Amino acid sequence: MAKKKMVYKILVVDDEKDIVDILKYNLEKENEFTVITASDGKEAIDKAVYEKPNLILLDIMMPELNGFEVCKRLKTYPETTKIPVIFLTAKENEIDEIIGLELGADDYIQKPISPRKVIARVKSVIRRTYSEPDQMIKTDGYVKFRKLEIDTIAHCVKINDEEVFFPKKEFQLLHFLLSNRGKVLSREVLLNQIWGENIYVVDRTIDVHIAKVREKLGEYSVYLETIKGLGYRFNND
Repeated sequence: MAKKKMVYKILVVDDEKDIVDILKYNLEKENEFTVITASDGKEAIDKAVYEKPNLILLDIMMPELNGFEVCKRLKTYPETTKIPVIFLTAKENEIDEIIGLELGADDYIQKPISPRKVIARVKSVIRRTYSEPDQMIKTDGYVKFRKLEIDTIAHCVKINDEEVFFPKKEFQLLHFLLSNRGKVLSREVLLNQIWGENIYVVDRTIDVHIAKVREKLGEYSVYLETIKGLGYRFNND
């Protein structure tokens, strides 16, 4: 008997009805997705908590509650903290990109929307998040360096016996660096390992996430080194 094909639930959030309709039509035409929609930030939060979609396409520029604030709130709720988010924006602005990445966004697509590009990005994020969890990081599930401990099964980081929360990408980045401590890892290697080879992500993505990881490492931040022109290394000394 053929294995039943998985259908993923996508939440599309935008205050422009035409964009919502175009994305809904094109995503559902793939026969891999079912789409629910929201037209403002409050409705997006309510539907995300209640429906628990597999992925959220989230417009940034919305009245009252913008996409950044929606993402920030969703990352604090246990029901929605691990749902991947792709931001949609009409603004060509690096500051927006940095803010989005710091909030834990998985990708960032600039308008005007190309349905084919959106579908490709959605499939890539879905594949990384749900289809290939064991291939994401080929390292041991538990890693320890002095009083810094990482447990991938429990998704837990402890520093001096105190648990510190790391969002998904920061967690994977720290785990990969720590598992390969002493090795210089290029941005390309880190991007391919954490975000996947079939997705376009700028180098700045790594820099933003490294900065956030360092901020949370406290006394262990000195071990996470920038090797100019080469990449990053978690020092083994």
